[in-house]
Amino acid sequence: MADEKLDLLLGTLDLLILKTLALESSHGWGIAQRIQEISNDALRINQGSLYPALQKLEREGWISRGEGLAENNRRVSVYSLTASGRRQLARRVETWNKFSDAVGLILQAT
Repeated sequence: MADEKLDLLLGTLDLLILKTLALESSHGWGIAQRIQEISNDALRINQGSLYPALQKLEREGWISRGEGLAENNRRVSVYSLTASGRRQLARRVETWNKFSDAVGLILQAT
């Protein structure tokens, strides 16, 4: 599986970003790195997908953006989960679990 690239289902990137920010606030590159790390390198998020998703989540009010410093003392935008984002994350996790369970039932059918 390490050699296999996994494509994200529509909406899954939003879920992964929300969950990552629930763990800790971070800048964009840090979010992508954390997703890659937690997934054991199975998921790699490119900037062309990440930043539009962050902008959308910010417009929805699910994340907020502030200023911070990266490890190299460069100014970066730091994203945090809002209270509304926490509620949205809980809803999306519930939906994901139902979807995953349903797919699992179909794949196990004999």
